[in-house]
Amino acid sequence: MTTTPVGMRCPECAKQRTKVKRMRDMATFPQVTYALIAINVIAFLAEGGGVFSISGGASGTVLREGALLGSSESPGLVGAGVAHGQWWRIITGGFLHENLLHIGFNMWVLYYLGTMLEPALGRLRFALIYAVSLLAGSLGALLVSPHSLTVGASGAVFGLMGAAAVEVRARQIPLMQSGVGSLIVLNLIISFTLPGISWGGHLGGLIGGALAAALMRLGDRYRNQALALAACVLIAAASVGGSFAVAKSSEVEPVGAGPATLVSPEP
Repeated sequence: MTTTPVGMRCPECAKQRTKVKRMRDMATFPQVTYALIAINVIAFLAEGGGVFSISGGASGTVLREGALLGSSESPGLVGAGVAHGQWWRIITGGFLHENLLHIGFNMWVLYYLGTMLEPALGRLRFALIYAVSLLAGSLGALLVSPHSLTVGASGAVFGLMGAAAVEVRARQIPLMQSGVGSLIVLNLIISFTLPGISWGGHLGGLIGGALAAALMRLGDRYRNQALALAACVLIAAASVGGSFAVAKSSEVEPVGAGPATLVSPEP
């Protein structure tokens, strides 16, 4: 037997090099990540010419009909919103963006975290975490600003940050040393200091993504991944139900107010 850094091995085995796999080095093509980026870009282009500014705001029909909204008393949005049965806004709002800077930053973070997480988690689990994060982010945004048009993938992106934090800690890597901790802290500071940002959507997505990843970790530990996935589906369903309840409870009567405020939940 031969002594090695990983214990005693036979002479034949000792000659073999042990391949160490890291999250970013696993050779799985991140199909879901690229698909999500493509969907966001297509939806962005569909919004029209107003989106091609660096820091301005879009105001086309696609954004007005697809942005997250609980309810509104504004003349152009009376009868619109999740409170009035427009359930799709809970989902579509997470694929629309206000301008080039908004989508550019969100897609960069999605690419950065997606190419790290998807190969490590697998396509199904990564997609489920993204979905849970998006829906939880919509719930958080409605809790904080139910009467504002809210757009952006950052609720889901914050969820990926939370999932990455869970995975990094599970591998006993210091959170700040990994870079994930500083990314979360920086974006939370931006969320609470800059005006016009849906910090509720960010916190909702962060909590949803971290919780989904933690459940999947528990599923791995107890070898019951099906139950963990079912629990994630329940969180997603609860987020949708909560969004309807919050939107309905915040429903307002039209009084001829000014135009609705556009809130962009960018990191």
